[in-house]
Amino acid sequence: MKLDRKKYELARARACMGQKDLIAAGIPKGTLCRIIGGAELRPETAGRIAKALGVDVTEIIEEN
Repeated sequence: MKLDRKKYELARARACMGQKDLIAAGIPKGTLCRIIGGAELRPETAGRIAKALGVDVTEIIEEN
């Protein structure tokens, strides 16, 4: 599973959240950097990011 960067950035913009806000919500900075760079994403991490942004997880992951 990979993060869709465009969808992720749109969700962040809608939520008015920056990277620091996600870090404050409990997502480690290193994890954010890796997945934004294209690394694989664990389902539970995708869920935490989606929850912090107030979106469904399918709104931020790549579709195959």
